[in-house]
Amino acid sequence: MNSRTEVFPHVIEMNYQARRRLGCCVYLVHDQNEWMLIDIGYDDTLDDIVRLIRGMDFPLANCRYLVATHADVDHIQALKRARELMPNAKVVGHPHAAKLLAEGERIETYAEIAAQGISLPMEPIKFDETIDEGDVLQVGEKKLDVWHTPGHAPAQLSFRMGDLLFSGDNIYRDGCVGNIDAHHGSDIPAFIRSLQRIKESDVKWLLPSHGPIFRKEDAQLQKTIDRLEQYQHMADFGTCAVDWPLLDEWDDELVKGFDPQQA
Repeated sequence: MNSRTEVFPHVIEMNYQARRRLGCCVYLVHDQNEWMLIDIGYDDTLDDIVRLIRGMDFPLANCRYLVATHADVDHIQALKRARELMPNAKVVGHPHAAKLLAEGERIETYAEIAAQGISLPMEPIKFDETIDEGDVLQVGEKKLDVWHTPGHAPAQLSFRMGDLLFSGDNIYRDGCVGNIDAHHGSDIPAFIRSLQRIKESDVKWLLPSHGPIFRKEDAQLQKTIDRLEQYQHMADFGTCAVDWPLLDEWDDELVKGFDPQQA
């Protein structure tokens, strides 16, 4: 059996376990003889992940849940094949993610981005159960409270276990956040509320869906919130913005007329 590199007790992150980048963060939470995976990543890394899991002596038959934090292709492309390898596991996620993935939707899930020449295969998959705010996932004696934290995506879920928060694409160690894109269903006001909730919580560690684990710092979160507050009023963010104050200024100028001496 290979040694288990736990980032925290009962938590293994597969990129850290592999000592190399496999893609999005894939968290294995275990207790007693049960375990679960939070996200699974791309299809072309699934075999590596399964090999690591087997090498750590986690029986595939004992996987209780395959969790989709949201429906983005980089998080779930391998989900259907993973279920075939772990038939006892329940595939779970938010109802909106369940709808997108059952339909094989390609735009909102980022499987198809024509402007960048991206077209990734993504087989439809039906969830066994949907989960939402207030639900609890349990493996052994470990309980994960489900938080609905929309903003990056309508289906974005986070999971609290003690002083840890598996925080999805809400915020990364450098203060950046998950993509804000109208075609993706992003919602900046909702994003701000989700970040405020994380900031006001007493969790100590954030375990994101991309990049390194980091300690929750309220000042950093507030800086990010302040930046997103500005995004709400900037044309840069198009239909994700709530208004564009410059146009109100222009309305005033149209009434008063243009004066180069005052411009």
